[in-house]
Amino acid sequence: MEQLYRATLDKWGKDAQYDQAVEECAELIAALKHFRRGKVDQQAVIDELADVTLMLGQLTWMFGTEQVEKSIQKKLQKLNKLLEAVDL
Repeated sequence: MEQLYRATLDKWGKDAQYDQAVEECAELIAALKHFRRGKVDQQAVIDELADVTLMLGQLTWMFGTEQVEKSIQKKLQKLNKLLEAVDL
């Protein structure tokens, strides 16, 4: 995947990839809203989710996998604490 990520940066540059990530997230948002209203099927959401997942992979690589993983772990700890507080 790293080779693919590097190739996209070489071809289009960082700013274009940031913009692409924003666009893919917006398309997922729209697909989810349409899905809730019965305007699109589950596959439409899955397709947009796949696009966002690919862009998240690239952004993670661009910003640093280790740094992103550390942040994810912090967020998971926070979520776990919130869930524990709800169970009380």
